[in-house]
Amino acid sequence: MQQLAYFLAVAQTRHFTHAAERVGVAQPTLSKQVRVLEQELGTPLFDRGRSGTTLTQAGEALLPFAARILSDAEAAARQVRELAGLQRGRLRLGATPSLTSGLLAEALGTFRHDHPDLELHVRESGSKDLVRLLLDGEIDLALLIASQERHESALVTTPLLREDLVVVSPAAQASPGDVLRVADLRDRPLVMFRPGYDLRDVTLRACRAAGFEPRLAVEGGEMDAVLRFAEAGLGLAVVPSMVLAARPGLRATPLVEPRLQRTVALGQRQGITLPAAAAAFRLALVGHVESLTQAQLGTGIEVLPVRMHLELLGLPHGPHDPAGG
Repeated sequence: MQQLAYFLAVAQTRHFTHAAERVGVAQPTLSKQVRVLEQELGTPLFDRGRSGTTLTQAGEALLPFAARILSDAEAAARQVRELAGLQRGRLRLGATPSLTSGLLAEALGTFRHDHPDLELHVRESGSKDLVRLLLDGEIDLALLIASQERHESALVTTPLLREDLVVVSPAAQASPGDVLRVADLRDRPLVMFRPGYDLRDVTLRACRAAGFEPRLAVEGGEMDAVLRFAEAGLGLAVVPSMVLAARPGLRATPLVEPRLQRTVALGQRQGITLPAAAAAFRLALVGHVESLTQAQLGTGIEVLPVRMHLELLGLPHGPHDPAGG
């Protein structure tokens, strides 16, 4: 590339000394590199005469290619710098439905304000599907639910929040009690998520551990549908407390014996360098989570020591870290 740049400078100025001044090197250095290029190509590129420097036929043939190669190289370098500086690029995220409308929407809104030229792509699905998308390289980061049953050595998961699961019922109906045990759900109609949702697996497992098979009134919904069905009185539903912030038509009743909880985590593939946009969003999300007050979080939600976990993993965890991560 350097030899082509020197060749182009000489071709444009038709003078070795002037070309050296243009590219900022000593004239003997430039002349030597042009000779090396001519040796590699096996033919002279310039006629060096008393009347001046002119291109040979081979030099004329090389000239448009050299100009295009150097132009493309500069364009490529410029695009890489823009990506690294978050002036352009793409951020591919995944999240469960409850986290998409809650945690992700707020964090992404702030991030978008700071980086308006980035392309944002969000995939909404259950945690099992998100893990597959991460492993297949279809998304860069995912907000998912950590699972003791799911151990993926190819993933790095960073716990962000721990929250209680609650039983929801219509606010207009009589309260089912101050608290509910899992055993109290026996013979109660339940609205159940579709297969693939961690909430479905957790609820079914808790009911079976309490010695009964739950009675399903409606089965197969996404988060919004489950909440609407519960609000309409079709049955009780076990959901994370986070989703009830804008649902005045629903009443939340804490679950006890056992207390059911879930851990919200940020997942990424093991052993890869995140794109600059994804690394920057990871830091922004950590900062957003740490800035949340208890009033914003609501009852039954606890922020976990995120930065300590990132430090243990050797991942960037503060604004002083490079965006490339």
